Amino acid sequence: MDNLSLQQKQQQFHEFFTIKHAIKVNMLPLPDSFVLPSQAELSEHMPYEFRVACEVSGIEANALRPLRNLGEQAVELVNYLKMQSRKIDLIMSIVLQHQDVAENRYTSLEFGGGGVTLVSDTPVDVESKAELKLFLTEEAAAVFCYAEVIACQAVDEQYHISLIFNRIREEDQELLVRASLHLQTQQLKKRRNT
Repeated sequence: MDNLSLQQKQQQFHEFFTIKHAIKVNMLPLPDSFVLPSQAELSEHMPYEFRVACEVSGIEANALRPLRNLGEQAVELVNYLKMQSRKIDLIMSIVLQHQDVAENRYTSLEFGGGGVTLVSDTPVDVESKAELKLFLTEEAAAVFCYAEVIACQAVDEQYHISLIFNRIREEDQELLVRASLHLQTQQLKKRRNT
């Protein structure tokens, strides 16, 4: 992705489904001299809380997989373990919320698996890099990644800053895709019920 043109990055951003939804995002601009870590080194740059949260999610997935083969006897056990896992996710969400720094906080206009668009009072240079923390309250999860500004548009005395994820763990990108689809399902249900 580092060798793509700005136009190619903008096209790649739009290849993923995005949903108009407000989430809290911390954006920390990085100096031009900042060298992005390789994909393999990304975890080493993450705050400890984000690494632990990912490990907890992985443990849950691995623990439930063997139970599915037990048939109907395991259904209640699986449901119980899922509820316990949800409690742990909620606690981890509280821990991750402490990573939310007010001075770096923005609100998203839209997000998806390829990137996020933020609302800002000030413009940001296109092609500048940033460290991002996305807080998905509905999913009791958060994502740490690096991104690049691919557009900055003035809209009604504010700026819409579009960032493409250029260093993100695969499982975090999948989480964002699932979260966006889950939120869309909720929006469609609300529409049907009104």
